[in-house]
Amino acid sequence: MKHTEIVHVLQTEPTINELKIRGWVRSFRSNRFIAVNDGSTIKNLQCVIDFENFDQDILKDITTGACIEITGVLVKSQGQGQTLEVQVSGIVILGTADPEQVKLTILSPKRHSLEKLREQAHLRVRTNTFGAVMRLRSKLSFAVHEYFQKNGFNYMHTPIITGSDAEGAGEMFKVSALDPKNPPLDDKGNVNYKEDFFAKETNLTVSGQLEAETFAMGLGKVYTFGPTFRAENSNTSRHLAEFWMIEPEVAFNDLADNMDLAEDFIKYVISYALENCQDDLAFLEQRLIEEDKSKPAVERQEMTLREKLHFVIDNNFKRVSYTEAIDILKNCKPNKKKKFKYPINEWGADLQSEHERFLVEKHFKCPVILFDYPATIKAFYMRLNEDEKTVRAMDVLFPGIGEIVGGSQREERYDVLKQKMKAMDISEEELYWYLDLRKFGTCTHSGFGLGFERLVLFVTGMGNIRDVIPYPRTPGNAAF
Repeated sequence: MKHTEIVHVLQTEPTINELKIRGWVRSFRSNRFIAVNDGSTIKNLQCVIDFENFDQDILKDITTGACIEITGVLVKSQGQGQTLEVQVSGIVILGTADPEQVKLTILSPKRHSLEKLREQAHLRVRTNTFGAVMRLRSKLSFAVHEYFQKNGFNYMHTPIITGSDAEGAGEMFKVSALDPKNPPLDDKGNVNYKEDFFAKETNLTVSGQLEAETFAMGLGKVYTFGPTFRAENSNTSRHLAEFWMIEPEVAFNDLADNMDLAEDFIKYVISYALENCQDDLAFLEQRLIEEDKSKPAVERQEMTLREKLHFVIDNNFKRVSYTEAIDILKNCKPNKKKKFKYPINEWGADLQSEHERFLVEKHFKCPVILFDYPATIKAFYMRLNEDEKTVRAMDVLFPGIGEIVGGSQREERYDVLKQKMKAMDISEEELYWYLDLRKFGTCTHSGFGLGFERLVLFVTGMGNIRDVIPYPRTPGNAAF
């Protein structure tokens, strides 16, 4: 007999036919009630045994954390807390768990801090919170692909090892096969990368955008969804050194089309989570409500988790120019009363999370798309506007999180792009292929990037980005 996943068992009507389930013991009470979970749902399945008629050697191995196989009949539950339970006829111990050792881990049935869970990241997926987060992450990942595939996009895999820096930022991890103690040197005493594996200096990618643009110029609509890397020493709750990026790139789309795509895409994936992850969202929402009770009133969330998700999908995103946003921020009460950590004094300021959240949560009270940013604070590849001061950039801003999407209409004019690269000291030689796109059948095109973990952070309501990825890579930490 094949075993049945608990998520399906809980959707089944009671029957006289035996079934088989497998999972891990969450608790064993009164030598009678076993709570079993197999990861398919946040809900445990209660299994009831007649302990007097069971082998005592088997019973002593039914401990928290043990892996077991149960055979029995599904019946209506007589007790409170569940509607169905299994009357057990047979038990097989698949893997034992020493109770004394379990006490030293996060598998012990008591409340553990998220910091403690991170220390034992190899076990944390067996906790309710992290199990819920990871199931949601999986569903959101599927929704990303489903959206693009349904809308005629081609999925492309951009290289992880690259010789170019898409951002022009320089915060990249070097990739080298040279001897770190005695690397070969050139005539000037610098490391001779010509003798390296790729015969040039290479890094881990910060973005697949530039390569995606090349494919958009042949396939029309493409997207990437893969790992990216930033060597920034940002030890915060919002940054990771390794994270996943979603990057669509579309030929013939202008900035307005790009904003339409970002809004439609975000609403689709969040709606998918609301429809397909109800149990996990209900659990995470309740977790936040309980967490809020210990906070001062001013720090409590104004909306529940699911209200916040509906806030995004039920509202049109407000489109506001950077210039208009600066005027609003300059004249707002928090700025005038010096409540902002970073005061807004003049046009050209780089907006911080506190400014973005004010616009979304206090001023417009809906998600916001800012566009037409100053050219000086944006990347070289963004299309220069006629005023020659601003570029056709856009950022999508969310409640509680600030920026979640950054994108632009790309600079398609060869001469203008060449000029911008020169001004920002970006090598023409290195990016000759990117310039070539503007020489051979150039056209208007646009795209954006969305950090997947930021999306998962928003949908799950978690407070730290390290809790929405299986094994976080951060400064000083590459464990597991």
